[in-house]
Amino acid sequence: MTNQQLSDAELASQPAAYWTGVAYEALIAYIRARQVEKGYTQPQFWLLRNLSRNDISPDGEGMTLPELRQAMTSYIRPEDDLAAEAEVLLGRGWLTRDTEDRLWLTEEGEQARVDIAGAAPAIRAVLHEGVDDADYVTTVKVLQRLIHNAGGTAA
Repeated sequence: MTNQQLSDAELASQPAAYWTGVAYEALIAYIRARQVEKGYTQPQFWLLRNLSRNDISPDGEGMTLPELRQAMTSYIRPEDDLAAEAEVLLGRGWLTRDTEDRLWLTEEGEQARVDIAGAAPAIRAVLHEGVDDADYVTTVKVLQRLIHNAGGTAA
């Protein structure tokens, strides 16, 4: 049953966990499909971001795959194979590996990260079509409250 078929009272009684799960899967599938169309995967982008001093990495220092997995623990999916994704990036010259198995971002990799990040606004625009910023903010605040009420923490 879609939300257009339910009254506001019926929607208010719907389980949040169901709808957040459906939303998560749909959004991730859409984002990942657009990224693959552009020639990269979401885990590849995360690897670049986590190794860039201009993004997530605080110091731009190289990291091993276990360190990267740990850094991505809150958003990596079970099917994501970081070792295979890193090999692709090594083959493109976007990463290098040192003798201690640490991965490092190359200049080409940093430029790729910047270029890839440039696609995010177009993806966001499609996903946010018909949703004004005030409604989006309200939704995020409601989700943060639900997380808090469930004993979780929203980063």
